[in-house]
Amino acid sequence: MKRYILLCIINIFILSTLGICAERFDIYTDKNSPNNRFIPSGWMGDYGDLKFNDQSTEGPYSGSTCISITYTAKRTQGQGWAGIYWQSSSNNWGDKQTGFDLTGFNKLSFMAKGKNGGEVITSVKVGGIQRNSSGDMVAFPDSVNVEYGPIRLSKDWQLYEINLVGKDLSYVNGGFCIVFNADQAKAEEVIYLDDIYFSYDPNLKEPVKKTNFPFYVYADASSLDNHFIPSGWMPATSARDLKLNVNCKENPFSGDSCMKIEYKNNSGTRWAGIYWQNPANNWGTVPDAGFDLRGATKLTFWARGEKGGEIINEFKMGGISSGEYIDSDSASIGPVKLNKEWTKYEIDLKGRDLSYVIGGFCWATNIDVNNPEGIVFYLDEIRYEKD
Repeated sequence: MKRYILLCIINIFILSTLGICAERFDIYTDKNSPNNRFIPSGWMGDYGDLKFNDQSTEGPYSGSTCISITYTAKRTQGQGWAGIYWQSSSNNWGDKQTGFDLTGFNKLSFMAKGKNGGEVITSVKVGGIQRNSSGDMVAFPDSVNVEYGPIRLSKDWQLYEINLVGKDLSYVNGGFCIVFNADQAKAEEVIYLDDIYFSYDPNLKEPVKKTNFPFYVYADASSLDNHFIPSGWMPATSARDLKLNVNCKENPFSGDSCMKIEYKNNSGTRWAGIYWQNPANNWGTVPDAGFDLRGATKLTFWARGEKGGEIINEFKMGGISSGEYIDSDSASIGPVKLNKEWTKYEIDLKGRDLSYVIGGFCWATNIDVNNPEGIVFYLDEIRYEKD
């Protein structure tokens, strides 16, 4: 601890000698401010769904401008999500050594509001630029990867803070990242950001990690309790065989929506499935991404077939095992013959190692045990529980 405090003092002194305010390190204050240290250049996912204006004069929180972001949720690139990274140099995805040593700071703060209220930011991140699309470590990775959210915004400016106590901030390239999800947004939304900066709070303590149960994979399409994304479509041909509607209104078991899955063997591959992952498309290549679900004793979910008799070969949790940061365990049931009426199913998790879960839920089936014309089935209320 004494060594950490000494490093903080030394780094603050260095920042001061460089003309950088030692009390805070700005990402955005006002348009063209000389104190803005990161560039919003890292557009991701459905980047065509984003409209960005960093000199909006629509009621900034402070100064003369704020940031306005419009997210249309139209899935322009077919991803279902979109995001922006503020990077230490333009479009630096870890191939240039331009990151900042922010040792000595322990908090990121930002102001945010929605145009109408109720707008959803799926996640906000500090760092996380560590691996490329192939899962290989980049040349100059962020030393930190912290995620915060989801956030449902008010119509009024609100302060949000990300606790970074105990985190390694010795190299920060991705200073700030914001991500939207089409299912949570549902329609076009406009959000505003202002006063984004790192600072040091001497009274801030390292957060205590605690998981509250029930812990949802899926509650409703727009629920902020959803913790995994149905991004792991299998195999590579599955896009031709599957249709997924996470906001289906056809007789949901609870709430205002359920998930509808249509499977036809259009590709000739004869099988298909979907993993719900954290984060999207994580096949074990993303560090510090798993949830600690120790304490859960079962995974429960509700399912029904459109006609009844549809067979799902396996319902599963965990089991992603091909990367460096894999699921700590797995459990499954199946085959399961679905009823036409909603039926509750349960996967026993007693005795399982749930310390690191990235594959929150999965199903897989094949055409040989089903109607050759294909099947339609529904899922709802997928959640981890404890007795």
